[in-house]
Amino acid sequence: MLSEKRLKFKLNEKEAYLNALEELDRTGRLKKASYKERFNFTLDSDLMIEFKKYCEENSISMSNKVENLIKGYLRKCKEK
Repeated sequence: MLSEKRLKFKLNEKEAYLNALEELDRTGRLKKASYKERFNFTLDSDLMIEFKKYCEENSISMSNKVENLIKGYLRKCKEK
């Protein structure tokens, strides 16, 4: 059985899917659980050149890498 802390973490982790199921129950239509959106940031150009080079050398999508880094950072912040 999951501890209360672990259960709350799992619920927060899957909140978008739960919201989509609530929408299905309410309207009878299944809505996409999450959408991607374009954002603009101002970053150091040398940093971006190095990051882009790293991603190209390792066949990594820059967007996916940034998204995963942000998710990891937020998870780490919540654990504190």
